[in-house]
Amino acid sequence: MNVVILGAGLVGFQLADELIREGNDVVIIEKNPDRARYVAGHLDCMVINDEGTRLSTFKKARLARADFFISVTNVDEVNMISCGIVSGEYPDTVRIARVRNADYSRAGILSKSFLGIDFVVNPEVETARNIANAVALGADSDVMLFENSDMQIRNLVVKPTSFFRGRTMKDIKKTLDEPFLVAGIARGDDFIIPSGDTAVLEHDNIYLLASKNTLTRIFIKAGKKKEKIDRLVIVGGGKIGQLACQHLIRTGRRITFVESDYEICKALSSRFKRALVLHSDISDEDIFEQEKLSEYDLIVTTTNNEELNILTSVYAKSLGIKKAMALVSKASYMPIAARLNIDSIINPKHSTVDAILKFLRRGDIRSVHSLFGGKAEVIEFIASETCTLAGKRLMDIAMPHDSLILTILREGERDIIPGGDSVIRTNDRIVVISSKESVPEVDRFFSGTDR
Repeated sequence: MNVVILGAGLVGFQLADELIREGNDVVIIEKNPDRARYVAGHLDCMVINDEGTRLSTFKKARLARADFFISVTNVDEVNMISCGIVSGEYPDTVRIARVRNADYSRAGILSKSFLGIDFVVNPEVETARNIANAVALGADSDVMLFENSDMQIRNLVVKPTSFFRGRTMKDIKKTLDEPFLVAGIARGDDFIIPSGDTAVLEHDNIYLLASKNTLTRIFIKAGKKKEKIDRLVIVGGGKIGQLACQHLIRTGRRITFVESDYEICKALSSRFKRALVLHSDISDEDIFEQEKLSEYDLIVTTTNNEELNILTSVYAKSLGIKKAMALVSKASYMPIAARLNIDSIINPKHSTVDAILKFLRRGDIRSVHSLFGGKAEVIEFIASETCTLAGKRLMDIAMPHDSLILTILREGERDIIPGGDSVIRTNDRIVVISSKESVPEVDRFFSGTDR
């Protein structure tokens, strides 16, 4: 694919990085000269330092040959207007815009292909949905869900006393009489798709695939007892905090906000009548004692300060809060946060990138989940009528390097943890994990374009 990306912030950078590693031709437009220089020094693509709403800039970016134009600047209006310009000048190019302002969605203009936008992604909405899903499952890990399936992928950091520590995959499967797979292992800066002889080490972040009930039993055996979450405190009353509250308050949970901005507190009190709103700075440790926050079941830190989110979560758990969930955008902070006993880490950047990648690929792909800063992906394929794998046993399929079929989801039947004798049928949904470098080959493999 030929892709032009406007905006080289965290989302634009990761999206470009993932697309480049898949072998796509990427051009980035970034008006900030310092950021443009940084990106040019770290990514193998053309970087244009210019305004993103000029026709001359689009001509430099060779938009006439682009399959996709993706606008992910920090300004909604720039994203929408740039898509409008591209729509008028390059109507064959598919246009994607990141739009944060929920008022645009409520007005209904985005559902009518406003300004020629083909797909709108709202990072706050995607992130809040992920928070709500994680809370519903006990907030003790990150969560990947699959449509119309009970199968999930959740992660677990291996502690010194963990059941998994020092055991090989073969040993784990023999000892745990449960239908599950270890989908991947994040170790240091590496992401490993394990074989039977791979051993789990202390501090590994392992990703487990199984049904909801099976994962609950495995987590209990691993020392993570599922706790009921009735009372929770949300730190930060911004868009993500509000959207998360909107999801969670419908479930009957008792929610308390902690927000340092008085005007935001007034807006929260007006919008969420059943929530308690505290006007305070969470870094003031007295608030934990005065408001008895240590008695809560969960703290969710959603401020714009990642360091504060991490430190607040750690401090809250040291005082007795059962679970902690933190909003963390920087890929380098995520393994640190996991080691600091934070139960669930939500990455807004991943939520946005996953939504865009799913749209870019479309076709026979139902969902895409990035793992470990984009070093691996979990992809859900449909075995269409043209898929050459239909009718084959897994033992007869030579999967691309660094990839593994995790599960087969079949309508009307129980989801399958596959073995060598498992056979793929037409219309099966197949969940695959792959290293980033092997994703293009996996895509071709399941589409049947070169096999």
